[in-house]
Amino acid sequence: MFKAVLIEKDDAGYRATLTDVDDARLPEGDVTVRVAYSTLNYKDGLAITGKGPVVRKFPMVPGIDLVGTVEETSNAAHKVGDTVVLNGWGVGEGHWGGLAQKARVNAEWLVPLPAAFSPKQAMAIGTAGYTAMLCVMRLEQLGVTPAHGEVLVTGANGGVGSVAVALLARLGYRVVASTGRPNEVEYLKALGAAEIVDRAQFSTSGKPLTKERWAGAVDTVGSHTLANVCAGMKYRGVVAACGLAQGMDFPATVAPFILRGVTLAGIDSVYCPREERIEAWQRLARDLDPQHLDLISHEVGLSDVIRLAGELLAGQVRGRLIVNVDH
Repeated sequence: MFKAVLIEKDDAGYRATLTDVDDARLPEGDVTVRVAYSTLNYKDGLAITGKGPVVRKFPMVPGIDLVGTVEETSNAAHKVGDTVVLNGWGVGEGHWGGLAQKARVNAEWLVPLPAAFSPKQAMAIGTAGYTAMLCVMRLEQLGVTPAHGEVLVTGANGGVGSVAVALLARLGYRVVASTGRPNEVEYLKALGAAEIVDRAQFSTSGKPLTKERWAGAVDTVGSHTLANVCAGMKYRGVVAACGLAQGMDFPATVAPFILRGVTLAGIDSVYCPREERIEAWQRLARDLDPQHLDLISHEVGLSDVIRLAGELLAGQVRGRLIVNVDH
């Protein structure tokens, strides 16, 4: 038996409970992992509360992240005792995820944990930090360097935004952080933000083009915010878009793209190829200051997850929530 957050939907309704689950109920897969830590992400919050159509089959264990030790394996790519990380691949949506003490998954979904990080630090990074690294890598691939000018990070207090600020600052970019929480200015400056701006300037309908300012941007918000960010990009600027905290819509015009040559680069972390995942984790080990992880995250127990899911969706949580599955 192992403890897990289990989401069920039946005649009694939609509900998430912390319960004991028999090992025999674990789904198919060639690697069984004894989970050490998971995380609570925005997508997990939607799944647990039922406020978004995240879960594709029931019952479901949520949790799009996990780190742990290989307990059983029939795949030569991993051996018993290996420490491995999983981000995405539809776990917590169509396959049981990490908010449990055990997980059974496919071997190709797992990547080795870099020696630079402890398991707890790996989940301080989690899908949010790994996604932030993918955003930074895309900006680099498309030619944005610190010499080109300022880089804007929207939703900077969230998990992706926090890590993006820390990464970009350490790589030498002048980072401007957009947030709706003025009380978090010192936190963002400690991560390396050179300037803090109020998200209100981006969050409502704006002009097709505004003054050129941003050489690059990491957007976690979508909707009007993303449209306004694109409108303020410099000539041949690049926006890495990875989130929808404000909404799925994109009320923009083609003006930034055909008049300034702006690139809007979509970032998908869920089905990103394994080779790129490994590169992203290696880059995180090199480019992310581990000292920032204590600022970015705090630990909670598996028993806290259901309560915290609603607070996360309400924007009341800063940074990353690491879930200790044994508490």
